[in-house]
Amino acid sequence: MKSLLLLTASGPLLILTSHESLTDQKLLGVLRQKGIGKFVGFEVPLSLARARYGGHFQAVESNLHETDDLRVLDFNGQRVFTLFRFEELGSPILIEQA
Repeated sequence: MKSLLLLTASGPLLILTSHESLTDQKLLGVLRQKGIGKFVGFEVPLSLARARYGGHFQAVESNLHETDDLRVLDFNGQRVFTLFRFEELGSPILIEQA
């Protein structure tokens, strides 16, 4: 499981996914189907997301199965930016799909 922060045109999203990486073509396809084709993405250490979201993380995680593509952990940009510092995140990955 991965925890990923996506900076999209409509605002930040923090997601949990069963895909191996942010560049996984199936994950990118799912995001494109949801209207997210261009974004800056960061991998968030899973332990950090778990610590910052506590019970909410556990609730979302318990609904994520190997066959699921992703679950949104947070779509409140102000909260996401308050909870995580850029230095805590992985290197940015720029995605721009046609």
